[in-house]
Amino acid sequence: MNQIKAQEHLVIIGNGIAGVTLAQRVRKRSACRITIVSAESQLHFSRTALMYVYMGHMRFQDIVPYAYWYWQEQKIELVHDYVERVETSHKKLVLRNGPPLHYDKLVLATGSSAAYYDWPGQTLKGVQGLVSLQDLELMEANTAGIQQAVIIGGGLIGVEMAEMLRSRGIAVTMLIRDKLYWHNVLPEEEARLVTDHIRQHGIELLLQEELQEILADEAGRVRAIHTRSGKELPCQFVGITTGVKPNVDFLKGAGIETEKGILVNEFFETSQPDVYALSDCAQFRNPAPGQPMMEQLWYTARLHAEALASTLLGDRKPYQRGPWFNSAKFFDIEYQTYGTVPAVFTEQQESLYWQNAKATKAIRLLYDKATDKLLGINLLGVRYRHDLCHHWLQQGYTLHQVMQELPAVNFDPEFFQRYEEELLRQYYTRFPDRQPPVKHSTWWELRQRFGLFSDSTSC
Repeated sequence: MNQIKAQEHLVIIGNGIAGVTLAQRVRKRSACRITIVSAESQLHFSRTALMYVYMGHMRFQDIVPYAYWYWQEQKIELVHDYVERVETSHKKLVLRNGPPLHYDKLVLATGSSAAYYDWPGQTLKGVQGLVSLQDLELMEANTAGIQQAVIIGGGLIGVEMAEMLRSRGIAVTMLIRDKLYWHNVLPEEEARLVTDHIRQHGIELLLQEELQEILADEAGRVRAIHTRSGKELPCQFVGITTGVKPNVDFLKGAGIETEKGILVNEFFETSQPDVYALSDCAQFRNPAPGQPMMEQLWYTARLHAEALASTLLGDRKPYQRGPWFNSAKFFDIEYQTYGTVPAVFTEQQESLYWQNAKATKAIRLLYDKATDKLLGINLLGVRYRHDLCHHWLQQGYTLHQVMQELPAVNFDPEFFQRYEEELLRQYYTRFPDRQPPVKHSTWWELRQRFGLFSDSTSC
């Protein structure tokens, strides 16, 4: 395709990290008109920092990285309105309050919202998810003066909500369907470490338990829940953290094909010409073998935007994510994962796993038994350098090559020295024919040798 023309109008629905990154990348190389439409907020904000606003660590203005003057300077128009419908035949958006908005290129970056599963009582006052700014504002109102809360589901949003509630002294019980926290994602050792850590922070975890019904008081507000096993738990707030669903309902009648999300190809093109979709709301028609249909992460949102920006600017290349990456925080324990580390390994997979005595730190290196190729890395309470981990996986390193460079990957080698020694001891016990290198390379030496940089396009 040709580069977007200066006289054309690029309209982006959604001002999250995907929409904003796309607008910034296109603006660097194009004078086209750019408009960002958002019903959630006038200005882009850091969604991952919403919890800290509730906890009193930050103010909302502290999580707004770009003031209004920035968008004026960049000549990026902002429309704070709700899109009622998209008329693709006329290339027009119908807004709830403002006049219709015409586009030449339309990008849907509408994000997602909490998924509900038709539980009796799920529409009561005091029952909600936590995804948007409006959810945060509702949570402020719903939790004022309460004593007890129940969270349905685990995962990353669930543990964030639990930490938020505990910061205000609210008793929290979580219903977890699996036998350990996030055990559908983490191997058993990591899941047990996280489960124990969450309990140490005063959270009651009811494992292998599910919601049956939410009960109301006389005012129509939640007063308790019933579980599948027959327990009744008093509470004045119920948090729904059982996953998210793409925001696509407003597209009915637009002629844009959807399933769970908006169907796109490897260029983020939808079934309608000049209409694209990104991030949480996008679903790949033909994902690569072993890859997810949907990528609903902060870092993949940026990658989607960067790839589509290149296409809109005339450099049409299919999206290639590279090695998987995610990071999160379970109260005091930071979590990072690179590549593939499934909850259950295949017969062809083996790993080196180390955990400290206090069960606050863990390292897992997963590799292929036949070739010793590194497949993935799990880190809990330990931080590795992103660019080097990405490089290992991108270049197809073996476990043996990784162990040669292990001292260079830690952010603080002096602090982590004793942990490295324990992991290396495991490695040399398992592979007695391997010899330690005469000299380990430093991160700076590797960075210079391989041209590593800590951004999303390197390695």
